[in-house]
Amino acid sequence: MVVLSGEKHSIVYGRKNIDFFLIHSDRKTMEIAVYPDSTIIVRAPARSDFSLIEKKILKRARWILRQLNYFRQFTPKTPVRCYVNGETHLYLGRQYRLKSVHGPENSVRLLHGFFHVTCRKAPTPVTVKKLLNQWYLEKAKLQFAESLDRCWKSFDGLGIAKPVISVKRMRKRWGSLSDKGMVTLNTDLVKAPRECIDYVITHELCHLLHNNHGPEFYKLLESVLPDWEKIKLKLELRMM
Repeated sequence: MVVLSGEKHSIVYGRKNIDFFLIHSDRKTMEIAVYPDSTIIVRAPARSDFSLIEKKILKRARWILRQLNYFRQFTPKTPVRCYVNGETHLYLGRQYRLKSVHGPENSVRLLHGFFHVTCRKAPTPVTVKKLLNQWYLEKAKLQFAESLDRCWKSFDGLGIAKPVISVKRMRKRWGSLSDKGMVTLNTDLVKAPRECIDYVITHELCHLLHNNHGPEFYKLLESVLPDWEKIKLKLELRMM
């Protein structure tokens, strides 16, 4: 049984500080795990001497730093779009080609693998972008609400209130949780597959019980979403 002491420590390696959480458990060997958000968790046998733990971490320091650098390259990015015909745009993990035309009303439809954007005036990149962004916002509100309903089943009955979701564009984050318990999600997240949306919402719901990225947070996340690391990596890779 793992004892979640959550002791936080730091080791100096060259000019770098390696910050990690230390968990003592009933195990025979030491394990070092580097997570995508740069959290490092070290699981060690219950009676391990701390000097030996430090020695082993320093021995693996180069590997730890490589893992940290690897995960840092995956930040929420969307390729620069010009909003011209033939260009591809994502929705729920699938790519659709853009086709804009002049018509009687402003509208956006998904049909036969295309984003059909109709403009009352002659279509321009500015107008197409505005209409498409409004469409994304409306779809994001619907998809995120459905995702929250799916994810909440794992948290209902844990003594926490179901949060309210807000949607807005964010440069560097997929989601966040306010002090008042409101979950804010990046509009661009609606471009990702549903399982990725569920992962981000589940991540934020875990913060309702654990407001940091300590061992208890990851224990809860792994219990409700065992494949979260693979899904997170899929999200970052697809959305670059």
